[in-house]
Amino acid sequence: MKEEIFKISDSNTPVVEAVIKDENINFMHMVFKGGESLKTHYSNANVYMTVIKGILSLSLDDSPFTKYEENTVIKIPFNTKMMVQNHDAEILEIYVIKSPAPGTYYTN
Repeated sequence: MKEEIFKISDSNTPVVEAVIKDENINFMHMVFKGGESLKTHYSNANVYMTVIKGILSLSLDDSPFTKYEENTVIKIPFNTKMMVQNHDAEILEIYVIKSPAPGTYYTN
């Protein structure tokens, strides 16, 4: 078998999980309940964030929060200050792809 199989957790359970983390990409799955968030941090690669369910509240480089609805993809450049939050009561589910994989070309 040449392919590799990866499983993603149930989308109703809060989680931050690395589904794929290799030399090519990092593919993350994140589910947040209302009011939950990631710690403020800087992107360590180019980040492609896809809203699967709910509404993402995102602040980049201390800008005011912008809300992104389902079926939206946001491209965030390397070394951008990020605040990722769920300001709504509904579950927020996002996929995050980091490319190239952190440490491949960039150091932070």
